[in-house]
Amino acid sequence: MKNLTITIFIVLIVAIMGLYLVSFQVREIETALVTWFGEPVRVITEPGWCFKWPRPIQRVYKFDSRMRVLEANLGETTTKGAVPIIVNTYVVWKIADPLQFFNANEHGSITEAKKKLVSQISDTQNRIIGQHYFSEFVNSDPSKIIFEDIEKEMLDDFNIKQNVKEKYGIEIKTVGIKQLKISEDVSKDVFARMIAERDRKTLATISEGNAEATTIKTDANSIKIELLAAAEARAKAIQAEGDAQAAKFYKLLEADPGLALFLQDIEAIKKILAKNTVIVLSTDAYPFNIIKEKPIIVPRDPNE
Repeated sequence: MKNLTITIFIVLIVAIMGLYLVSFQVREIETALVTWFGEPVRVITEPGWCFKWPRPIQRVYKFDSRMRVLEANLGETTTKGAVPIIVNTYVVWKIADPLQFFNANEHGSITEAKKKLVSQISDTQNRIIGQHYFSEFVNSDPSKIIFEDIEKEMLDDFNIKQNVKEKYGIEIKTVGIKQLKISEDVSKDVFARMIAERDRKTLATISEGNAEATTIKTDANSIKIELLAAAEARAKAIQAEGDAQAAKFYKLLEADPGLALFLQDIEAIKKILAKNTVIVLSTDAYPFNIIKEKPIIVPRDPNE
């Protein structure tokens, strides 16, 4: 019984070792490449359990198909306006074509692929950034900053112009500028230009305001002259009408001088007492004597 158990155990070990030599597993996050005496013969992209010939007849290379992030070192480049800037660019990439990746990177070496990507990043950022002015990276007006457009141009340069997928079996998903620096001298020049730009805008705004103020004042003076002319014309018309009425009343008052004097005294008293003025005078004082005694006014004979 003991010998049987040992025999079964040995058979199981041999079976497991044999299964290990002639099969392999591809996980969800992997792709695999099978070579025949070093030559690629099969690409496996679906997860599952697969069979192969034992080494050295066939060999399996597995690649992680998940996204990877590669951050390039800080590098100096020049914008379109010859302004030097220091840029730190990163890319999000993955192995899209295992066979091409294997052939282009010495048996699928990730280290070699990263070196090629770093070189490609440097070329792309120098080319794309050299097509844009510094004001499109740093500007006091946020609407003039086009970081996203520049990053998209860099992504298109990787996937379309440089075609890294066909060359290296790599697909670039995202390109971004993580950090942007400028030297102290450039910083001074940039701030000087920003201050000059703000001063120019300030002067332009003041000039526009002065022009607008001049226009408003001119319009107001024109309206003022028109209103004064209209008011003066109206005043003259009222004065003429008043003079005509006064002339009519003067003729009537000339016919009865006593009534004219009485009315004149009444107007004088109205003006004196117009503001609740308290005056202590004798009732015999003129013209307050009319308060004490009413003058006898007899109208004239109409026939006179």
